[in-house]
Amino acid sequence: MQTVLIKDIGKYDGKKVTLKGWLYNSRSSGKIRFLIIRDGTGFIQGVLVQSQADPEAWELAADLPQESAIEVTGSVREDVRAPLGYELQVEGIRVIGRAAPDYPISLKEHGPDFLLDNRHLWLRTPRQAAIMHIRNTVVKALRDWLDSQGFTLIDAPILTPAACEGTTTLFETEYFGDKAYLSQSGQLYMEAAAMALGRVYCFGPTFRAEKSKTRRHLIEFWMMEPEMAFVDHEENLALQEAMVKEVVAGVLAKHREDLTLLERDLSRLEEVVARPFARITYDEAIEYLQEIGHEIQWGDDFGAPDETALAEHQGKPVFVEGFPAAIKAFYMKPHPQRPEVVLAADLLAPEGYGEIIGGSQRIDDLDLMLSRIKEHKLPEEAFKWYLDLRRYGSVPHSGFGIGLERFISWICGLSHLREAIPFPRLINRIYP
Repeated sequence: MQTVLIKDIGKYDGKKVTLKGWLYNSRSSGKIRFLIIRDGTGFIQGVLVQSQADPEAWELAADLPQESAIEVTGSVREDVRAPLGYELQVEGIRVIGRAAPDYPISLKEHGPDFLLDNRHLWLRTPRQAAIMHIRNTVVKALRDWLDSQGFTLIDAPILTPAACEGTTTLFETEYFGDKAYLSQSGQLYMEAAAMALGRVYCFGPTFRAEKSKTRRHLIEFWMMEPEMAFVDHEENLALQEAMVKEVVAGVLAKHREDLTLLERDLSRLEEVVARPFARITYDEAIEYLQEIGHEIQWGDDFGAPDETALAEHQGKPVFVEGFPAAIKAFYMKPHPQRPEVVLAADLLAPEGYGEIIGGSQRIDDLDLMLSRIKEHKLPEEAFKWYLDLRRYGSVPHSGFGIGLERFISWICGLSHLREAIPFPRLINRIYP
C-alpha cells in the first residue's frame, strides 16, 4: 500500500493509502473517533468508525497519548468541510512511538514564556508550522529571484576581525590569542566579491549584541545581502522593490491557506504587489513627524513609532532616502550636491513593522573611505583589505540587506519576531 504525504492527499481520492505522522489531537463521539494527524506537510482528520475499523485499532485509539507517532491506513474521502477538502476513513493503526502521557503543550492557551521554554514542541502546532512553511518559501523565492537576475551566492565568514555596523553591538570572542567578532553583516565581504563577480549575495546568520527587548529585535537573525557593481542608488531601489513584490506575490500564490490560518489580511499584501512603493526624503519625513507631534529633530534616527507613522501615512511600503551621514554607516556614499546626507534608503513596511531593508550606494573613492574610517575611529589595519577594493579597479556599486525575520513577520502579520525564526535568541533567552 502506498505511503503518501498529507499535502498530496487530494491525488488519492477514493484510494486506500498509508500515512505516517503524529497524533495532534483526538476526540470521541459514541462509536466514532476523530483523529487529527500531522506529518509535517499538513494536518488531516482521520475518522475511525467502530463497526468498520480493525478492533485492535479501535482499542489503540482509545488511550493513545497526544503526539504519539503512528502509521495509519485508510481510504481517502472528499469532504468539503475539511480544510484540505479531504479526510481519511481509518481502518488500521500501528503505533511507531508511543508518547508519554504528560505532553506539555495541550490544546489550550499558554503564555509566551511557557511556549518559548517549549519552543522545540511549540513548532508542532498548526500556526507555527504555517509560519515555517512560509519562511521556507520566502527564502527560496528570494534566492530564485536573485539567481534570475544574475547574482551569485557567496558565503561570508561568521568570524570577522572588525565591525561593520558599529562597535557597540559586537559579540567578541578570543581567536588564538587575538580578538574576533561574530559577524554583524557580510556586506564588506560582498563588496569584495562584487568586484570579482559583478552581482553577488550572501545569506546567513548575523549577530547584534543589542540590549533591546522590543518586538522588532533579535540577538541572532538571518540576512540576505546583495551587492552589485556598476549599480547606483536609483537602480538599487528599483531592484529592491521588484524583489519584494516578487516574493510577496509568490507567498500569496502558494500559501493562501496558511495566511488565512494566521488571520492575515490578504488584501494588504495584494496591494503591495499591485501598487508602486512610495518614496520620501528624510527631510520630508522629519517635517511630517514634527507636524503630527513627534519629538524628533533633524539629525535624529527614527524610532519604532516614527517608522510606523511614516509607513501608515503612505499606506504602503515607503522608501525613506537621504539620511544624515552622521547617523549612518561609514561606507555610505555622500550625496553629490549635499555631502551632509548619504545616498541611502530604508524600506519601511506598513502596519507597524518598520524597516525591512536598509541599503545604500557605497563610497568608491579611496581617500574619502580612508577619512571616514578615521572619523569613525575604526582600526585602519583591520580594513586594509577593504581599502584595497578602492585601490584596484574601484567602480560605483550599491547593495542592501533584508532582515529575513522582519520580512516574514510583516508578510505573516506576526506581533513579534520570535515566531518568525525556529529557535529565537533574545536578550534573556538562549534556551532551547
